[in-house]
Amino acid sequence: MKSTILAAILGIFPLVAAADIPVIVSVNAQEVNGAWQFDVALRHADTGWEHYADGWGIYTIEGVELGYRALAHPHVNEQPFTRSLRGIVIAPDITDIVIRPHDLVHGDGPDFTLTLPR
Repeated sequence: MKSTILAAILGIFPLVAAADIPVIVSVNAQEVNGAWQFDVALRHADTGWEHYADGWGIYTIEGVELGYRALAHPHVNEQPFTRSLRGIVIAPDITDIVIRPHDLVHGDGPDFTLTLPR
């Protein structure tokens, strides 16, 4: 009985370790008619509905959220993957922004700082 429980517990570890924190791989930002479009490539070892990258946000350096792109499903066989967010209005005096990925299990991934191409 003890070995069965231990085997079941140890069998879970590869699944947890396989899906690490989400990471922003690249960002393309462009201003169109006074609003910004962001094409963000994100990498995360999604394992399915229980553990996947579920979004990313755009923030000022001070932490004010400018926009958020929710991701509605896992991308198990599509890594890295790119999704876009349009219509983000950013004040002209802001030169740098932060893009922060998020997943269901670990929460926020590391910040990706971008100097806007103005």
